[in-house]
Amino acid sequence: MAKPAVMVDIRKLIAVGVVGAVIMLLVVLFLRLVGPAAAREVKAACTGLQPATHNDTFKHYPAPEIDFTLPNHNGQPVKLSDFRGKVVFLNFWATWCKVCESEKPALIGLHNRLSNDDFVIVTVASDTGWGKIAKKFPRGLPMTVLLDKPVRGNLGPVTRRYGLSAVPESFVIDRSGTIRYHFINKRDWDSDVAITCLRALRDS
Repeated sequence: MAKPAVMVDIRKLIAVGVVGAVIMLLVVLFLRLVGPAAAREVKAACTGLQPATHNDTFKHYPAPEIDFTLPNHNGQPVKLSDFRGKVVFLNFWATWCKVCESEKPALIGLHNRLSNDDFVIVTVASDTGWGKIAKKFPRGLPMTVLLDKPVRGNLGPVTRRYGLSAVPESFVIDRSGTIRYHFINKRDWDSDVAITCLRALRDS
């Protein structure tokens, strides 16, 4: 009587082993399908934001960032390379720019949704002083704001070094200091599409 019982136990073990192998195979296949699908979603989101392919300074992207030093609202010098190791959202704007003003709520939304130790927003303002800038942020500065005083015309020298002739424009720089994306004019930065694109770069 004991022999059939042993046979039944062996069959059960074999059945459990087969089911386990099938489940493992399905999990592997699922992960292989989900990975490329997620990558395609991120690429579609970034492409949907319509990044520029080049400008007069950067002939193509990706491209190395141009380091600079500008003062913050306390007068302390801040270098772009100080943020190396983080993903940097670099936004060029000015208080006299109406389009820039309309973009600010979306930038604050982006700051609230993504900013942490791995993602920072740095804005560069082409203005003559901090008075007008402070008025644009009556509740205080939620992000890093740097002053790029114009020498000629209405754009600062750092802004011009980045190949800009108008604002707003934004650059997304990865942890190694490489410009991955360049966006001309404003975007809805706290939209799901933008968050999907930028979060993937932050979390990579």
